[in-house]
Amino acid sequence: MINYVIILGVLGLLAIGFYCLSVTRNLLKMIVALQVLIKAAMISIIFAGNISNNMDLAQSMVLTIIVADTIVAVVGLAMCIQSREKTETSDIHAISKLRK
Repeated sequence: MINYVIILGVLGLLAIGFYCLSVTRNLLKMIVALQVLIKAAMISIIFAGNISNNMDLAQSMVLTIIVADTIVAVVGLAMCIQSREKTETSDIHAISKLRK
């Protein structure tokens, strides 16, 4: 029974993340939606490691994902701040119209 709850939770997080990515135009909200998607992937990797009795590999994979996720989040937030200073908006369409 608990396995179904975890699977539904992961599917729920995936649905929320994909919905937010498809609906929003704000760069900061897109970064948060990507974070939600990555958290769902990490939960599913831990769950798969628990099912296959290989938790050591799952935990090491999740730690690697956490490091990569942190780097992506920091670079994305830095880009968001820089684009906000240049265009005074976080709208993706306004940012895509920037030229040199």
